[in-house]
Amino acid sequence: MRQPVADAEARYVTSATTNMSSLRRVMAGTAAGQFVEWYDYGIYGFLTVPIAANFFSGASTSGLLSTFAVFAVTFVFRPFGGIVGGFFADRFGRRKVLITSLMAMSLATAAAGLLPTAATIGIAAPLLLVLLRVVQGLSAGGELGSVMSFAGEHAPANRRAFVVSFAQIGSFSSLLTGSLMGLLLTEALTEEQLHGWGWRLPFFVALPLGIVGLYIRKKVAESPAYQEISEAGEVASQPVREALTSRVGRRAILVCATLSLLNSSGYYVLTSYMPAYLQKSLHFDPTASFGTTAVGILALLCTVPLTSRWSDRIGRKPVLLTSSIATCIVVYPGFLLVDHRGALSIVGMAIMFVCFAMYTSVIQCVLVELFPTRIRVTAYSIGYNISTAIFGGAAPLFLTYFIDVTGDSHVPAYYIIATAVGTLLTTLAIPETAKKKLKR
Repeated sequence: MRQPVADAEARYVTSATTNMSSLRRVMAGTAAGQFVEWYDYGIYGFLTVPIAANFFSGASTSGLLSTFAVFAVTFVFRPFGGIVGGFFADRFGRRKVLITSLMAMSLATAAAGLLPTAATIGIAAPLLLVLLRVVQGLSAGGELGSVMSFAGEHAPANRRAFVVSFAQIGSFSSLLTGSLMGLLLTEALTEEQLHGWGWRLPFFVALPLGIVGLYIRKKVAESPAYQEISEAGEVASQPVREALTSRVGRRAILVCATLSLLNSSGYYVLTSYMPAYLQKSLHFDPTASFGTTAVGILALLCTVPLTSRWSDRIGRKPVLLTSSIATCIVVYPGFLLVDHRGALSIVGMAIMFVCFAMYTSVIQCVLVELFPTRIRVTAYSIGYNISTAIFGGAAPLFLTYFIDVTGDSHVPAYYIIATAVGTLLTTLAIPETAKKKLKR
């Protein structure tokens, strides 16, 4: 007979993957899978202008707004994907959901490269693009909570943030790859070639990447934490209802949503939105836009392993507080430096990405530690995806609109600062979770 959540939260999972070879496979599997999953978000952001030209009214403000609106569609469906994926992950295991979501995202991304343009089939072209974004939103919504829980449940308590951070490294590596691919295309092709057929090439790359990621994920066993509750007969039969009706679940979901505020703005404003912002608002040429963003992502990738290990030693809250405060202080000056182009622009971008790296290196681990194993993926997915849908996916659309209305190119800086304050206040209110065993 299953125990109620109120009793289950007092017990803890003691198992973890202690064999280093197995743990490395977990880290490689989560990183590879996240690389494929987030590759689409990276290339869509970096190819915003060509996509606007082929599916909407060119690179005008209205065309960009339409393109960002389609980008936001993905996030509208992410909470639904999170609920469905969370149910299956908590009910039947994390590994099956991870394999299914990876296949769906890879196929949908590759299919986007085959779409006919509006000049060929009219309104049907953007509608088909929207349909593929729906598939990507559903699969991504079920992926993130599953993969972070999977990594965290395998990791020893004293290395959990470091192990989970490799999923983040995989996702940001995909954004760096998208940036470099965009840079390569702009250097190798004329604007006419890029807008004519070159924009399709990055989408096709998703298929072989998906095959590689699938191969790696199939080599990794189910998480010890999930196996433990499965063998004990404590798997939640209705994880969605349990997450939403228990006091513990509802409070943790709210904390999850507010802690994720800075993640939403930092991830999608600094990466997916930044190339279009640099070109449209600051009039960077494509090469400078892609190159500047790529340097920022590279700075983040160098920082994440260091600050995640720091968090495992001194705790999650000091790292989150440092990142939130630093972001509030440096983001506006960082945008002023970006305005100057050249070396100053690169310095400003790198500073902003390093501050965000401190946050992103530990936030997913903190969210894993908030919830008991039996409802972890469901509750995590609900809180995180709702926050991301509102404050992340819609951000490029709203920021483009407000910059056009106000004429102030620093609107993104104000937005990032506001979300950093929200995350800061939530961090002050939560207990420390580092080095503690996961709730069962």
